[in-house]
Amino acid sequence: MLIKHLRECAEITAIDDTRLRELLNPLHDKRDAKLGYSLAHATVKSKRSTLPHRIKTSSEVYYLLKGRGIMHIDDKTAETGPGDTVYIPPGSVQYIENTGNEDLSFLCIVYPSWRAEDEEVVQVTAKPHR
Repeated sequence: MLIKHLRECAEITAIDDTRLRELLNPLHDKRDAKLGYSLAHATVKSKRSTLPHRIKTSSEVYYLLKGRGIMHIDDKTAETGPGDTVYIPPGSVQYIENTGNEDLSFLCIVYPSWRAEDEEVVQVTAKPHR
């Protein structure tokens, strides 16, 4: 049986400037994780945004837990909040802005599993809030 608690997972700053805790990734956790996807917990501070980025070969799903924001995927934007699920197709340029006064937190599911070499920061014409 594999059980991990959020506070037991090391927090890193991801390439897109998200504070991230990887919960499950079969590429890194060789124990009982026979999965085709990875799962992480992400946090974006109040009035901040992630950097525009894309995952070249994987789709991603965000499930928002706390806070409010604006999700940007390619040329589309939408307001998001707790309970919202966002699908991000492979190769899409994406970033999320935290428009609230509290941390924005969400789960990230990446399929196939997230690999650092598949992700890149990209330039966009409209700049996110920093």
